[in-house]
Amino acid sequence: MLANDANAIQIGLERSMKAGIIMAPHSEADRDLPRSHMGETDARLALIHEWLSRALHRRVLRLEPASSDASFRRYFRAFCEDGTYVVMDAPPGREDVRPYLKVSGFLEALGVHVPHVHACDAERGLLLLEDLGTTLYLERLEAGDDPERLYGDALDSLALIQLCGRSHQAELAPYGRAELAPYGRAELAREMSLMPEWFLGRHLALERSDAEQGMLAQAFEFLITEALAQPAVFVHRDYHARNLMVVPAPARNPGIIDFQDALRGPVGYDLVSLLKDCYIAWPRERVVGWVSAHRARLLAAGGAGAAVAGESEEQFLRWFDLIGVQRHIKVLGIFCRLWYRDDKAGYLPDLPRTLDYVRDACARYAELGSLADFLERRVVAQLPLANARVAAQRAHP
Repeated sequence: MLANDANAIQIGLERSMKAGIIMAPHSEADRDLPRSHMGETDARLALIHEWLSRALHRRVLRLEPASSDASFRRYFRAFCEDGTYVVMDAPPGREDVRPYLKVSGFLEALGVHVPHVHACDAERGLLLLEDLGTTLYLERLEAGDDPERLYGDALDSLALIQLCGRSHQAELAPYGRAELAPYGRAELAREMSLMPEWFLGRHLALERSDAEQGMLAQAFEFLITEALAQPAVFVHRDYHARNLMVVPAPARNPGIIDFQDALRGPVGYDLVSLLKDCYIAWPRERVVGWVSAHRARLLAAGGAGAAVAGESEEQFLRWFDLIGVQRHIKVLGIFCRLWYRDDKAGYLPDLPRTLDYVRDACARYAELGSLADFLERRVVAQLPLANARVAAQRAHP
């Protein structure tokens, strides 16, 4: 790499770190990355620059960090003479870009707006992607933009994904890609097991009796059974306000990112990810209205839509609530693991909102009464204490 090229990268990195430039996601968590994970001397930056300039014949003016996420992937915004792009850096051995390519091609064929892949070097873990800009749904919702418009667009795209994804999965084959794997019993159980280990045990330091362990196991089994009883559709798995980008017309809104872990699973999963978002909450009445409107979208489509909309609004809402308990139990564990294992504490402030979702849903369904009681007696009061302890540790390491 030439000296002036290295200079451009250095200047771009310094400028972007001062300005807080992002593509997505965007939170305190993004500032908890270990220093070694993003540094000016990172050899991967030199690799990216060499790939862009020599292999792809693009003159790079500068590179800026675009974002990181809860994995080893990083994203850089590349300012080139012919426009701006986003480079996904997925170090081989830690990340694999092939699942992203599989799902990206499928979603783009359906007509939803995902970043177009301009170039790929799978062996070196590099993708050159369409730049969807810097405006997150979360940012605009928190700023007071009309949620009906934003969620209307997001729900329209979700309906398209669920309907076409259910009826056209065989079309993955012409792309040379296997069907989506099922969101099965093993995956559901493994995800929920993170909560006792990392949230209850590690974060809250909560010892559980044999009876409490048995109660948790029984509740988890109930949630697994309920999840597997739902009609199966394409599941993004993280369809929420930090993975949806506001893009201007005439492009289709929203821009959808972070879909590489998609599976075939419960119809309520992505809906609850969006409407019971771990990063922003809405009144129950409004959420139920959006759920009802989404079911109406599915029914209006007929065929595949009617097949996944349930026999009644009550059944569809039950599916929504119960898969939400499964998801939020998982997230409680993941957010804590990100701190204790990966040194990313930025997700801990979102634990109370996530726990509130679990408490609210458990209180609505008699089958989860014992879990609701356990949370009220043993967990609720301990969470602010645990978060305060971590805050103190970070302030005085």
